[in-house]
Amino acid sequence: MTTERDEDYLKIIASIVEEKGYAKVKDVAKEMKLGPSTVTGMFKKLDKKGYINYEKYGGVTLTDKGTEIAHKTKETYGMLKEFLMHLGVNEKIAEEDACKIEHILNPKTAQTFKKFIEFTAQKDEPKICIEHFRYFVQTGEYVSCSPETRDKCPVHGNKK
Repeated sequence: MTTERDEDYLKIIASIVEEKGYAKVKDVAKEMKLGPSTVTGMFKKLDKKGYINYEKYGGVTLTDKGTEIAHKTKETYGMLKEFLMHLGVNEKIAEEDACKIEHILNPKTAQTFKKFIEFTAQKDEPKICIEHFRYFVQTGEYVSCSPETRDKCPVHGNKK
């Protein structure tokens, strides 16, 4: 069973490995703003769990098991960030919240969020509804518009 900490490390290691082909203690320490000894200790734990290939003073790579966990964590993070921003949450806050939520979200809930994003991106009516929701969040004012009344809509109407 992975911990939040395991997932965070694996996600960062995966990003560094994608860029350089391997990750070193100093790379991960810099990214996570931790001391090298802390990262070295975690590398040993992740190696013991079978998530990374670790050799002292060498570069680290992910095992298949580690890659799978990192991929799922990154995918969930990305979807959550997109979901929150889709609702109108500021990008910085969406990143922070997605990082926290990614570890506790039930996979079925994650799938539902993903489907919601896909659904609302497909047709005009759901997009309009989301735009009205964002307006409601900002103003507290509920609006509704139809093609016939669109020009009077504060969100979609003619802004002169």
